[in-house]
Amino acid sequence: MTHEWKEASGPLLFYDGHCALCNGAVSFILKRDVRVQFKMAPLQGVTAQSFLNKHPELAGLDSLILLHNGKVYTQSDAALRCASIIGRGWQLTKIFYLIPRGFRNWVYDGIAKVRYRWFGKYEACPLPPPEWRSQFLP
Repeated sequence: MTHEWKEASGPLLFYDGHCALCNGAVSFILKRDVRVQFKMAPLQGVTAQSFLNKHPELAGLDSLILLHNGKVYTQSDAALRCASIIGRGWQLTKIFYLIPRGFRNWVYDGIAKVRYRWFGKYEACPLPPPEWRSQFLP
């Protein structure tokens, strides 16, 4: 069964469901998403696999992937775009766009390489709390 994503439904964030840091980022976003606009899908799930099958250029990317308004954002661009979408004071993170993307992604990739060691890894994707379950796709 494939899961299609309809753009009108809002931003969709793909994340590493086994990564404790990534799950923390998802919780951070959902706590601040007062307009309840984000949907989340683990990279290990069928929604992400369906999306990645249509975007082979992203295959093997072990990063946040944000689909928003028909555009795909990865790595530091995905994180910064999420902060911008949340709104309120988090839009101030736009200042980080002044840092060249290559350097931002170098830092992002450096953290990504050690994330399991520093933050931990789950054997299986943890279930979200009941109040957020409607925002998750398989």
